[in-house]
Amino acid sequence: MKKEPLDPFIGESYLNLATLRKDGKEVHTPVWFVQDNGLLFVRTIGDSGKVKRIRNNPAVRVAACEVDGRLRGEWIPGRARLATAAEAERVDRLLDEKYGETKRAFEAKTLSQGLAYTVIAIQV
Repeated sequence: MKKEPLDPFIGESYLNLATLRKDGKEVHTPVWFVQDNGLLFVRTIGDSGKVKRIRNNPAVRVAACEVDGRLRGEWIPGRARLATAAEAERVDRLLDEKYGETKRAFEAKTLSQGLAYTVIAIQV
């Protein structure tokens, strides 16, 4: 059977997202994610460092990981972009399905602080 690029993420809860600072140094962040239409999607606070870094340089690396960032797989190179509004709406529903009450509780706290989300699409 042919191995697909997103196979390493099947059944995983977290991925480690490596973004690049302007000086080229990587910043690793464990995040929730979903897969859809051959892409990985991550939702984060709109003014977060990872969003700023992706706007500056779309080159990323991703790997399945534990909640604390310890890798469960190999690094895979990719390119990131900000998702469309339609993608972001679908990702919200997919995150609800995958993470359930934990996601909704986290979201309520974040939104009560007046923070807005951005969705990142990653092609590997």
